Amino acid sequence: SSGINAEWPLRPGEKEGVLDSLTKILVCLYEEPEKPINALDFLKQHLHGGSPESNDVETLRLELQELRTKHEAVVSENEVLKAKLQEYETPAEEKEAES
Repeated sequence: SSGINAEWPLRPGEKEGVLDSLTKILVCLYEEPEKPINALDFLKQHLHGGSPESNDVETLRLELQELRTKHEAVVSENEVLKAKLQEYETPAEEKEAES
């Protein structure tokens, strides 16, 4: 006996849930038409509810930051254009009032 308790992290009743989860994930892996390069990563991804990979998350963060910056620029440009438009509309309205 090595003295290591393989069931240490599991509470009573959890063992069946873990086995069910692993079985479902292995079935998904078996049914996957394009087998992943790294089966362990596949297991981790599906075990955590299909969470995106860290590279995907970082890419999305960068894209979000870029889009926020673009949004701020567009809002700012919109304000400038509204002010310019207001300048041109005001004299036209004054001319109409003088007529």
